[in-house]
Amino acid sequence: MIVAVVIAGCVLLAVLAFLLPRLSRHPERGTQRSLGAGARAGSKAPGVLGRLFSKPFHTSSRAVSRSGSAGRRTRGRMPF
Repeated sequence: MIVAVVIAGCVLLAVLAFLLPRLSRHPERGTQRSLGAGARAGSKAPGVLGRLFSKPFHTSSRAVSRSGSAGRRTRGRMPF
């Protein structure tokens, strides 16, 4: 279920970055902030569990960043 939400967020962010590149930065930062809070909360677990609990949030944060930048990069390559 969480994976579906992250995938939907990435797709939505990529489309938004393609259509409105400048206005897509704020939603991307908000998503990064919420995923960062989850990663920080997960990393409070002791030892190896802390790394295991925070890793999905770091991976999702990286995916959100890539999808936003890919949408803006694609928009920049368009001939119009």
